[in-house]
Amino acid sequence: MFFPENREPIFELQGVWHVYKGPQAVEALRGIDLTIYKGEYVALIGANGSGKSTLARHLNALLLPTQGRVRTDGISTGDSQRRGEIRRIVQMVFQEPDSQIVATTVEEDVAFGPENFGIPQAEMRQRVRAALETVGMWDLRARPPHQLSAGQKQRVAIAGALAVQPQALILDEATSMLDTAGEQAVLDVLAGLHAMGTTLVTITHEMEEAALADRVVVLSQGQVVLDGTPHEIFGQTLELRRLGLAPPSLAELSLKLGLPVSLTVPELVSNLGQSPGYKPGPVDFSQNTAKPSKIHHEPLIQVHNLFHSYLRGTPLEVPALKGVDLEVRRGSILGLIGPTGSGKSTLMQHLNGLMRPQTGQVIVNGMDWSDATLDARAARQHVGLLFQQAEDQLFERFVGDDVAFGPRQMKLDRAEVRRRVQAAMQAVGLPFQSFKDRLSHSLSGGEQRRAALAGVLALEPKVLVVDEPTAGLDPRGRREMLEIFRQANAQGVTIVLGSHRMEDIVTLCDQVVALQDGQVVASGPTREILSRSDLFEGQYLPAYLLATTAAGLRDAGWPIPYHAMTLGEIAAALQAAGIHPAGNQTLGSI
Repeated sequence: MFFPENREPIFELQGVWHVYKGPQAVEALRGIDLTIYKGEYVALIGANGSGKSTLARHLNALLLPTQGRVRTDGISTGDSQRRGEIRRIVQMVFQEPDSQIVATTVEEDVAFGPENFGIPQAEMRQRVRAALETVGMWDLRARPPHQLSAGQKQRVAIAGALAVQPQALILDEATSMLDTAGEQAVLDVLAGLHAMGTTLVTITHEMEEAALADRVVVLSQGQVVLDGTPHEIFGQTLELRRLGLAPPSLAELSLKLGLPVSLTVPELVSNLGQSPGYKPGPVDFSQNTAKPSKIHHEPLIQVHNLFHSYLRGTPLEVPALKGVDLEVRRGSILGLIGPTGSGKSTLMQHLNGLMRPQTGQVIVNGMDWSDATLDARAARQHVGLLFQQAEDQLFERFVGDDVAFGPRQMKLDRAEVRRRVQAAMQAVGLPFQSFKDRLSHSLSGGEQRRAALAGVLALEPKVLVVDEPTAGLDPRGRREMLEIFRQANAQGVTIVLGSHRMEDIVTLCDQVVALQDGQVVASGPTREILSRSDLFEGQYLPAYLLATTAAGLRDAGWPIPYHAMTLGEIAAALQAAGIHPAGNQTLGSI
């Protein structure tokens, strides 16, 4: 395990319990003993509800322990007179950036923290510019935050924390809404801060991100269950899966091959040893991705020459879509990819009619959203939309009533409403009898997302449009959410999935459309698009890690087929080339 040489603690937790009081008390932390040292980079991982966020909020005194003691840089968080000092030492970036944004422009918001700590004006301006340039938002400094995408808002929240120049930075799923380029920019920032001695504590469900830390702490049911280096932790595949987690893709691939744990492509290449030294020929993977004949040739969704600008006709006009054309076949699953601000969310809201075409045409299931006489309320019953923050769609007190809201608006009889609600809740893994009378706000984040999805499915839509549906979910939750979509598609629902997670896209989607700067830059079969290096090199499109891994292995002389896109396919190709899972030996070429 890594420790800085001085081993001076910055966070000390001794016997920490935390109980959320209410009709049903919840023990979120149960006897935590944990020391984090100055200069460490620590990743906190665990399934949803394991206590990660609760623990993090104790580090800067946002929460106080029900029992036990927390000291931050030697200061007890129970000392109310010194909590301001603690919060200058420790800055926190939350999963939902809206909870941190308070000002009317980006620049003013980033200045808020330094201003409150009394930083002189000249220095404050320097800090604000440096922080915004670090996260790539300086050019948008005059933009009102409500006009930003979720990923852009998250960058602003991170910049606000950086401008305070804290000794320790805590990030609670702070990269979950960022595209690959934005995430990498933040990770590069963290690496630089770490090199300068800043203590970093990051809460993440992205195992590749956790692998960058010096130390990984695993929580389960409010307790620390594993604590070690990334190589130590991610070598324990069975235990991680028991806890609802999984190792990073490269670690899983190396373990599948019987190799030592690898966390980077060069490390994997080194562990593989001498390659056979020849290149693969083209291989057809269509048999692995071909879907049943439920996919029809006729398009269910047609978008022609669609333009949209925010604040159109004003000096602040922002073009979001610039002549988009696409078609989605009935019964298919289309993936929308592209960097933050590329227009994905704007396009998806046009498919549901929340936005009407300013110029161009959007036809969904025969309904033309550019037709002013179209009954939008009735039409939306056929096109379900799940927002990026799906939890915000819940508004009824009880879960059952929230799921029933849509069917009731359709004036269905009581028996049909009940049937739809039961079927939808069962489909998302929230049994009707167990959850119908649960308070909506009492659900975990993952359960709230399922409840919001159930409310959409209860409409029995022909089209389901989902925006970043697995952001912030643990690995088990992601798998279960994707299976829900797979089952809905098997029942004939056409799905449009917008995601920064290429694992989701390659797992579910038949076709991919890549957007950049409001325009379609590529479209076609999933494997064909994700294996095109020309789309990702320098274009800030979200490269798929396993495609990058396969390319790196090919460059090292391993015969990996060009369209290999899954762990199983890459492992099979390496095994065929002579890598023996049991003995970790090269057995010869094929």
